[in-house]
Amino acid sequence: MATFSCRLILLGFILSSGSVRVSGATPIITTVVGTGAANPNPPSTGQKTNLGYPFGVEMGRDDGLYICEITNHRIWQWNPQSDRLRVVAGIGEQGYSGDGGLATKARLNEPYEVRFDAYGNMYFVEMMNHIVRRVDAQTGIIQTIAGRGEPGADGDHGPAAQARLNRPHSIALDNQGFLYIADIGNHRIRRVDLTQGTITSIAGTGEKQLPQPGQPLQDQPVLGPRALFIRGRTMWVALREGHSVWRVNLDRPVWQHVAGTGAKGYSGDGGPATLATFNGPKGIAVDRQGNIYVVDTENQAVRLIEADSNKIRTLAGSGPAHRGSAGDQGPADQCELDRPHGVCVDRDGNVYVGDTGSNRVRRVGTRP
Repeated sequence: MATFSCRLILLGFILSSGSVRVSGATPIITTVVGTGAANPNPPSTGQKTNLGYPFGVEMGRDDGLYICEITNHRIWQWNPQSDRLRVVAGIGEQGYSGDGGLATKARLNEPYEVRFDAYGNMYFVEMMNHIVRRVDAQTGIIQTIAGRGEPGADGDHGPAAQARLNRPHSIALDNQGFLYIADIGNHRIRRVDLTQGTITSIAGTGEKQLPQPGQPLQDQPVLGPRALFIRGRTMWVALREGHSVWRVNLDRPVWQHVAGTGAKGYSGDGGPATLATFNGPKGIAVDRQGNIYVVDTENQAVRLIEADSNKIRTLAGSGPAHRGSAGDQGPADQCELDRPHGVCVDRDGNVYVGDTGSNRVRRVGTRP
């Protein structure tokens, strides 16, 4: 396989000389939500509420942290100020029901990722229902907007709610009224026109191969598009089976290689991101400075790609030999993670990670 050709600003930290330091401080990791148990218990404060297999995490327009809970098929909102949690979608039972009613009365089936539009409406993808749903910010009413509840690969150029998706994993919204779906089972990226309600494939041919840099999206295969993130008119794509990260200008849609050789491994820290290796990246976020956070799931790590230098290093986790949940209150790059999936960054630069196997959401920042 051909080899393709991070100053992190985190709460005032400056990354240089192989360490994160300013005024003697070091980023630490701590649990903010979850006890380590997966069975449901009454909602309470963050560290007293059980959380079963958290995947996607995202900051809402209300500055709440929204969490996709796989085991119990719910979406939560955690208020960092009050430390209280509440369920915003799902009744805790696996299924597919509730369209047209309150989201808190609906049945979900493995919600993987959650996003918000400019009006505060919530969108999330249900992998095992093969759909994307929307919750109205004003009414709390839930509705399916893409997928008809069974796996498949049809429906392009028609109504999105009648199309078939195949195990969609990630979604992203742009600033022009489009929703993008990582249709991973079909090795495609699909786009929904939210005004017209129609869907089309914009990337991928169905072949299980890496794209080629500089080539148009529609003419190239895309191997396992697992995670999407959009800021402005740029979309970043993490390829799970392709072990790499790519970038696309949505106005001039060609593939641009960002990180990963395409080979599976755990290498490259301190060097160019394009020469590094990943093992099944499953989450991606980009902060306002352009630094890229990649959840390197099977390596039990979160990797950071510097905006200025395009160099890569491990921000959190100790690598594939250290799977677990140890390390709270200590340096983030010395802790253990357990198959993390989701990642997001708040306005203060705190990085939140859905530490899935640990049944916790953890935060990398300056304070416990």
